[in-house]
Amino acid sequence: MNTLASITTHVPTIQRFTTDAGARGIWTIISEPGDRDTGNLIAALGAEEALNVLLHGTGDAAGLDLATLRARTRPRATTGNIAAAFAAADTGSAELITPAHPHWPAGFNDLGTAAPYALWVRGTTEILADPLNTAVVGARASSGYGEHVTMEITAGLVSRGHVIISGAAYGVDGMSHRAALASGGRTVAYLAGGLDRYYPTGHDALLTRITEAGAVASEIGFGQSPTRYRFLMRNRLIAAAARATVVTEAGYRSGSLNIATHAFTIARPVGAVPGPVTSPTSAGCHRLIREFGAQLITNAEDAAAL
Repeated sequence: MNTLASITTHVPTIQRFTTDAGARGIWTIISEPGDRDTGNLIAALGAEEALNVLLHGTGDAAGLDLATLRARTRPRATTGNIAAAFAAADTGSAELITPAHPHWPAGFNDLGTAAPYALWVRGTTEILADPLNTAVVGARASSGYGEHVTMEITAGLVSRGHVIISGAAYGVDGMSHRAALASGGRTVAYLAGGLDRYYPTGHDALLTRITEAGAVASEIGFGQSPTRYRFLMRNRLIAAAARATVVTEAGYRSGSLNIATHAFTIARPVGAVPGPVTSPTSAGCHRLIREFGAQLITNAEDAAAL
């Protein structure tokens, strides 16, 4: 099995990074996001030594049983696979951001051992750590009402200096990004796959615009597609990177409720916009207010107060 040193010898593109950053970049390729076994190993040994132990060592490390983790990660840890991902990152002009980087979102620390190993970023990295990062999220199948409210609240937040964070999905997410750009603001999109595979594909042009006035980021290495699990894990990044989360429209089982749950878990304020009681696309917002104590949001002033 390869060690980090032998991988670096065969993958020259890694040599421009520190050993810690290079190791963390490899972890984004071989391990699934939010894997606590990986997180515990890195916390115990550091990213470089954890990689060496995983790929070259035997038995346990720091009291952790590594057999299952090795079974999950070693098939991906080929020199060819790693070389292809780093080459694609170079071609795509992506920057690798790690916890040692000054633009690392401090909120990720609240995720503990489920924090991302690193971020691949296109665009302006310093806005990742902006103190007024606010998430505006909601239903994919949004109504005209939901999109209008999203546009009004987003524009109002931008006018108050907020950076808008969302997930680039159809519906509310896309509207929040577009409204931020139309208002002359800055926005960050967190994706659930590699940055060489913008998803959804229908938002390729939007994501390209975001890189010019903000940033597009992912904890997933280049060459990897989004999956249901990765979407759920991506949601924790949106919640942790933001100082507050606003859900403008959501069905009873909307994925945006998963973002809100992550936010509640790490003690972030959550707001929800009410809608018509007859509208199923607002049922999730009503549920957040009624069952989870989300703040009722009716305008940008309410959202900013979060």
